[in-house]
Amino acid sequence: MMITILLMACITFFTRYLFLHRALPFKVGSKMQQFLSFSAPAVLTAIWVPIVFINDEGTNLDWQNPYQSAAVVSVIVAYKTHNIYYTTLAGMGLFIILS
Repeated sequence: MMITILLMACITFFTRYLFLHRALPFKVGSKMQQFLSFSAPAVLTAIWVPIVFINDEGTNLDWQNPYQSAAVVSVIVAYKTHNIYYTTLAGMGLFIILS
């Protein structure tokens, strides 16, 4: 089991090392950079959508859902302030109050 974990850690490290180390002759083209720019929003969306909209019984679109209310407030604060700290504090604060 430990050998599997170490091998997977090595594979993960070296696949990222190829992209990050400046001395290696591997360069990503502009089209690939543009394509990869969509990966972070896609991954983050795949993480937060199930948390906000799905519970044990299925889809939860109720306004009394604290996850959904905090997400709506977070989007509004992020749009108005463009400040990650205010956005995080507003979303977490409302979630704590509602739950």
